[in-house]
Amino acid sequence: MQAKSLSVICPIYNESMYIASFIESILVQDYPKDDMEILLVDGMSTDDTRATVQNFVNKYDFIKFLENPDKIVSYALNIGIKASVGKIIIRVDAHCLYPVNYFSTLVKKIIELNADNVGGLVLTKPGNSSSVAQAISIAMSNVFGVGNSFFRIGSKTIKDVDTVPFGCFKRSIFDRIGYFDTDLIRNQDDEFNARIIKNGGKIYLIPSIVVTYFAREKISKVGEMFYQYGLFKPLVFRKIGGSTTLRQFFPFVFVSGLILGFSLSFFFKSLFWITGALLSLYFLLAIIFSAFEAVKFKNIRLIFLLPYVFFVIHLSYGWGYLIGIFRFLLLNKKSSNVNVNR
Repeated sequence: MQAKSLSVICPIYNESMYIASFIESILVQDYPKDDMEILLVDGMSTDDTRATVQNFVNKYDFIKFLENPDKIVSYALNIGIKASVGKIIIRVDAHCLYPVNYFSTLVKKIIELNADNVGGLVLTKPGNSSSVAQAISIAMSNVFGVGNSFFRIGSKTIKDVDTVPFGCFKRSIFDRIGYFDTDLIRNQDDEFNARIIKNGGKIYLIPSIVVTYFAREKISKVGEMFYQYGLFKPLVFRKIGGSTTLRQFFPFVFVSGLILGFSLSFFFKSLFWITGALLSLYFLLAIIFSAFEAVKFKNIRLIFLLPYVFFVIHLSYGWGYLIGIFRFLLLNKKSSNVNVNR
């Protein structure tokens, strides 16, 4: 097969709402089409995704369709990487829209910086027009919600970071440190990036590139997603031999403190008031951050919705983390079967 300079890999599953607009955003890229390939790896979709993709495959010979019977993102990425021919590999997501210079800029920067992975900022947009969806998108971009995750909260300069979304990799990195870990249904990007750093590699955030990401539209889906993020984080730690950032511990400490504080208050009554005061302080801070966002977006409902979304995110992640410690560190299980929602 003729070598290309760039291979773009996208895991997909039941993407009927987004797949056409996603592919259109790929087709307008300013990167030479005769020097790239797009590999769409489908997890056996049951909606119109496959038919929509096939229409594009019939029109453009650089778009390829592959199947992923295991239905897990890490398997899809590995299938795509092994089938690809590019010297540089970009991993993308179908729930996003990309600026026209996305591919060209990342390819240029990974060479200029001699990096192992580069990526841009994420602008999180609501999944629909409701206030709930707006609150979800804001919470996932707010420092109170996600900490100092720079690709979410923004940066003005190129930064040496621990992770970036939708990475752009030199093909040689997969020869050096292996492929994505298929034990991880979630957090496979985090684990792979941690492996890059552990092996002396460099990851850079390129703030001039901004990807538009469409968040989940229901709070229940957000809770499930962050539970899964927390659940698999201890498995990531076990595999890489430690934590990559302190921010990942805060939800775990928060939830553990609530459980211990209220449980031990049966024996030490003062702990009930101390724990209650700390929980009240949490919600006071959540309301303050929410008020700023409500003014910014001119939506008074956010003062009431955002604290709840913040709490769901932190409680879900922290609870998942606790379960992950039990399953992966204490019981030493290899993985866990969960349904990945969208």
